[in-house]
Amino acid sequence: MNELIEEFLGYLSVERGLAKNTLEAYKRDLTGFLNYLKSRKVTSVDDITRQKVTSFMLAEKDRGLSSNSISRELACLKSFFKFLLNENKVKEDVTSVVESPKLWKKLPDTLNLDEIEELLKAPNVKDPMGARDRACLELMYATGMRVSELINLKIDDLNMEVRFVKCFGKGDKERIVPFGKKAKESIDRYMQKARAGFLKKKVSNFLFLTRLGRPMSRQTFWKLIKKYAREARIKKKITPHSLRHSFATHILERGADLRIVQEMLGHSDISTTQIYTHVSKDRLKSIHHKFHPRP
Repeated sequence: MNELIEEFLGYLSVERGLAKNTLEAYKRDLTGFLNYLKSRKVTSVDDITRQKVTSFMLAEKDRGLSSNSISRELACLKSFFKFLLNENKVKEDVTSVVESPKLWKKLPDTLNLDEIEELLKAPNVKDPMGARDRACLELMYATGMRVSELINLKIDDLNMEVRFVKCFGKGDKERIVPFGKKAKESIDRYMQKARAGFLKKKVSNFLFLTRLGRPMSRQTFWKLIKKYAREARIKKKITPHSLRHSFATHILERGADLRIVQEMLGHSDISTTQIYTHVSKDRLKSIHHKFHPRP
């Protein structure tokens, strides 16, 4: 295979006129792949399979290489195998359907139902700030809205009678999302017992306000969700997006249609929503492994 690599590098130099530094980078990546194959007792190019290419990429990830670096290595391998195929050195291009690590999606952190319950009841609703915070958390989990959408909500965006909220997502795209009785109760409590006190005779159309009567910021929401996660003794890494992720995962697990979830989340591409089906499948697999008598 060393000879094939040298032929490929010669082609890149003569036919494509690549610079010396680029050629060295190609050689370095191919040598790393070759060394990996040798460690797996693979000595012939005919024995290289898609699974071995994927295993190499996962091994690179395990040793701490970034997705961008692994993507560069895969691009190198794709060029190499395309060259081999054109030169009739191999019968098929085993890299043709291997997905770039740039497309690998990290599964989002989600909370289970018990953790959600503990988080939502953590704020002390007898305190004005606690009443506001409970309303924020309840509404975010009820709708799956983004933090930026939550903090920019206006009072006019809420229809409390039919329990719908109007969200403005990325690119100012408007969507309507329903919410449940629990969220309505929390918002009513906040509006009746806390919000006017924050305003102190000022006027604001923003729904969620700070103690000084100003609109909440992303940083404020980040701090409060971290605070309540600690109080609820949740050990997972929690971010403001965790409630959005949990919303999507939980309703999909209960049979919601993927297209409906896409609409409620405001995703322009359904492939973005599909990541939550992966989370659900992982949960099902873990349950099966834990409880099946022959896992």
